[in-house]
Amino acid sequence: MTHPDTPLTPQNTHLALRILTTAKKHWFLIGLIAVFALVIFDWTGTLARAGILFKDNNGPSVMIFVIFLLSGMIIEVEQIRAGIRDVRATCAALGLIVLVSPVLALLLVLIPMETGMALGLFLVAVMPTTLSSGVVMTGQARGNMAHALFVTILSNCIAVGTIPVVLPLLLAGLDLDAGLFIDRAGIFITLLFLVLLPLVMGMGIKKAVPDMPLEWKKRFSMVNQCIVLGIVYMSLSGAREALVAGWGDLFIVLPLVVGFHLALLAASFGAARLLHIGRGRRESVIFMGAQKTLPLSVMLQITCFPQYGIALLVCVIHHIAHLMIDGFLAGKMGSE
Repeated sequence: MTHPDTPLTPQNTHLALRILTTAKKHWFLIGLIAVFALVIFDWTGTLARAGILFKDNNGPSVMIFVIFLLSGMIIEVEQIRAGIRDVRATCAALGLIVLVSPVLALLLVLIPMETGMALGLFLVAVMPTTLSSGVVMTGQARGNMAHALFVTILSNCIAVGTIPVVLPLLLAGLDLDAGLFIDRAGIFITLLFLVLLPLVMGMGIKKAVPDMPLEWKKRFSMVNQCIVLGIVYMSLSGAREALVAGWGDLFIVLPLVVGFHLALLAASFGAARLLHIGRGRRESVIFMGAQKTLPLSVMLQITCFPQYGIALLVCVIHHIAHLMIDGFLAGKMGSE
């Protein structure tokens, strides 16, 4: 029997260092898992109530504003020029968001499943890219954040016109009757005040401090990743009741949404390879092309299809799953 005071062997020291290195590389993924576990398994509901309180008092909006303010202070002018000029990567990302994603959902629905699950998958498939996490992960993977921001703005603007057209086409086979309402003005106002305004402010600050140390930029990037964890915490808090109530369906929903996201990631990598979009450019195509925003899908489910509670579960579980998968992927790509 080994005495508890036995000194560490070289083998044990090496193992401990490997564990620490792996944890440091994938700390964002570990943080996502920890947030999920803490909120869901806190049976007192204290953490969820606190998260809902922040959420109901504009917590996510403030955090998204700060993310893009700091992003403006990180991004170089040349990155912006390169991102806007990169028509091939932009078309690839938008093609994945608007065309490939709905087609993949249609193929998956060929597998027999409940109407509510198919509805949830279709809601996810027609969504534009995320406002914050995709940009942050693109930076973490050492990609062009400016291009990721450009795709964010374009895809969310385009979604105003594409969702009312594409979603009814997908739902035609489900025999659902519901009117779709897209708050076009609301989306544009959100993009203006939560993305463009803080981005310009951040770029203005960066111009006023031209010799900003590289260490500051690294810290800003780290802060952005921590803020994304905060946004996930508030989203999970608001969805905790639905997640706990639908716990029995989790074992069906999880493979479905993971399979969908992995297929979309495979299509993103394939598009980057086919179009010869190399390192430094492909990251924004991969993360922006594969990630989907949650708030709009939840809003459509609640207002248009409230009788299909499992559709909400699909939207929420997909969001959590794709953040965890992409959190791992971003850490791996960033360390290459």
